[in-house]
Amino acid sequence: MPQLTDTHSSGQPELKRSLSLFYLVLYGLGVTIGAGIYVLIGETAGRAGFYSPSAFVLAAVVMAFSAATFAEFSGRVPQSAGEAAYVSEGFRTPWLTLAVGSAIILSATVAGAAIALGCAGYVGLLIGAPLPVIVAAIVVAMGLLAAWGIKESVTFAAVLTLLEIGGLAVIIVAGFINNPDLLATVPRTIPPLGEPAALAAVLSASLIAFFAFIGFDDVVNIVEEAYDPVRAMPLAIGITLVVVTVLYFLVSLVALDALPLDELSSSRAPVGLMFERLTGLSPVAITLIAIFATLNGVVIQIIMASRVVYGLARRGRLPAVLGRVDKRTRTPLYATALIAGAILVLALFVPLDRLAEWTSRIILSVFFMVNAALIRVKLRGQPAPERVFVLPIAVPIIGALSCLALLVGPFVV
Repeated sequence: MPQLTDTHSSGQPELKRSLSLFYLVLYGLGVTIGAGIYVLIGETAGRAGFYSPSAFVLAAVVMAFSAATFAEFSGRVPQSAGEAAYVSEGFRTPWLTLAVGSAIILSATVAGAAIALGCAGYVGLLIGAPLPVIVAAIVVAMGLLAAWGIKESVTFAAVLTLLEIGGLAVIIVAGFINNPDLLATVPRTIPPLGEPAALAAVLSASLIAFFAFIGFDDVVNIVEEAYDPVRAMPLAIGITLVVVTVLYFLVSLVALDALPLDELSSSRAPVGLMFERLTGLSPVAITLIAIFATLNGVVIQIIMASRVVYGLARRGRLPAVLGRVDKRTRTPLYATALIAGAILVLALFVPLDRLAEWTSRIILSVFFMVNAALIRVKLRGQPAPERVFVLPIAVPIIGALSCLALLVGPFVV
């Protein structure tokens, strides 16, 4: 087990342990919900139509096996740059560690850009500024917040998380008031097994929906800033996945009932549109919540990616300057600035749906490698440290195969 100190053996300051289970769960919910339903419910409906709730369920099932693998690894290797550290533990190959770490940094950067674009779409409903100006303001502001301090930025994210969950809850309740028999429509959201076109649509949409579940993997990258990570991390991962699955399924079900499919899929602010139709009230309140949700997603992606950069630099895989922690803020300022700049460039030049699909493919590839790494660890018979959550080997095997199936499925169905 690593020393739970705030100072490196060289005398350099390290990341500060200040996050309880409560903060870890809110962090996971914040990045997952902000990255997902507020931005991508229309995109998912555009691909899968009335089967879009099934796309969310399929993505959740694929995610669950990999989430369990991450839960075990977070105890075995409680370090920043989680995925890279896990692959290093399994394969012990330096170039593969760097490749996986680089993929995570890229996916977080692309995801941050996608969320920033989604946020700008909601902000654009309230003000008349050009989209590039809005995007730039969002990314710069969230980059400065991430640089301020981990407790401050995660507290900010926690408050916004509670707001965004509340906004989704209002929509779900309004949907069931509008149609008390809404659950009776669930069977029509399941694609017939004998229709290849329907299955292909769900598999394609699940790549977008998978993006909406990305978040638990971000939690493991702040493990060095958590109290008692061996106990807290598996709980935070599990709670995050269960809550977002229930929310996503119900919101997508309400969306299909409340809006015509073409209107839902073409809207740049689908959650605000749903709120207006279901309640008859001005969408300004829910639009503000959507803005908070997506701001939350941007700041958390910056935090996570900068911690991966920091972790790789501390392992000697990236320039040492990126592993420096500021003595006053106790955050990796150079790594934070690098990630915020990259997010801004991508957000200005790449469309939203392309960003989301790129992120999903990169993350699925990384999850495949992490599952394979745990398989290697178990086959070598490496004992887990005391108190670590331990899985049967079948779980990472299924996790690896399900990630592979979701990656190649749309091409073969």
